[in-house]
Amino acid sequence: MSKSLLLKGFEVELFTGRSTGEHVGIASEVKQNLSDFVIEPDCRNLEYITAPQVDYLHLKESLLTPRRTLRKWLEPRKLTIFPASTLSLGNSRKFERSDPFNEYHSYIESTYGTRVVTASIHINLGIEDLSMLFSALRLVRCEAALFLALSASSPFLDGLPTGAHSQRWLQFPRTPVKVPLFLNHSEYVQWVEEQLDSGIMLNERHLWTSVRPNGPHRPYELNRLELRICDLLANCDLLLALTSLLELRILGLFRSMDKLDPLEVSQLTSNELADLSDKNDIAVAEISLDATLFHWRDGKEITCRDWIEELIEEVMPLAVEMNMVKNLDPIKSVLNQGNLAMKWLQKHSFGQSVSSIIQDSIKVMEAEEINASNAELILG
Repeated sequence: MSKSLLLKGFEVELFTGRSTGEHVGIASEVKQNLSDFVIEPDCRNLEYITAPQVDYLHLKESLLTPRRTLRKWLEPRKLTIFPASTLSLGNSRKFERSDPFNEYHSYIESTYGTRVVTASIHINLGIEDLSMLFSALRLVRCEAALFLALSASSPFLDGLPTGAHSQRWLQFPRTPVKVPLFLNHSEYVQWVEEQLDSGIMLNERHLWTSVRPNGPHRPYELNRLELRICDLLANCDLLLALTSLLELRILGLFRSMDKLDPLEVSQLTSNELADLSDKNDIAVAEISLDATLFHWRDGKEITCRDWIEELIEEVMPLAVEMNMVKNLDPIKSVLNQGNLAMKWLQKHSFGQSVSSIIQDSIKVMEAEEINASNAELILG
């Protein structure tokens, strides 16, 4: 099975703080002591990156090992890791610099403020053939909203519900505001160079959109697709389920480019597809699984839940062939029980405070890591 699968890696952003839910910024100290972690402009969150792997058997451990290391370092300082994707209990009015002398960080703070102070998960899949890469980018761009719907975990900000399921995606400054559905690599290179020349993008990394190409020398040398839209998925089984769905979708595309590339089969123009995708992303950020979306094939309305179920049905024959059916099971639970944001908002509607919800979720996140460790010991 592994010979047919793609390389997969993750960029994981995390918030740190006290078990009470109060954010405490220590990113700079973490970086000095733990080599696996890098800082973000605001010191209240940090990031680690997993090495690319093919086999799903090893991906979970590559996700959990840095978290366990971080927890061990945080424990004597009476600090922990948060499962949320926004400053759930505040303070979003103040930017807390991780490196006061970093000019890029100064630009981020002055331009965007705490809108960028979020935690997310970026899923990278290796695709070296440029034609196939841009075909995959087009399809994933048109379906990215479905992955946000399954991962939404940021309904709170500064101790209050915002009215959204993914406050993170609503507040994060997508840059540039309009990103085309690229026809090919050369168009992408020309477009990026134009954005850099005009100053809209500060550097080649300054492309903050739902999905983008990535590689060792952007925009010229590319070797992977990066899905950036997902909120933080603290539950590794659900993260791997979304990764499996994404990979199966892309592998299915490679087998039927003439049936799944939006430019080949959609009744809409490339500009219409880009606008439709952006609108779908916003609709899902607001009410996730309950959103009414517009399908890229014909622009017709479809509920988010129905579209996800339709997508699972489409990839299922390939999932059976690749022995990946069980990988998708956590997605069915989300469809039946709701995503994390929906569960939190339901608890809040029943009278539970935001601080209590976050505190309980911190304990759940830690318990899931412990259970995963115990399971590995038993299997070992």
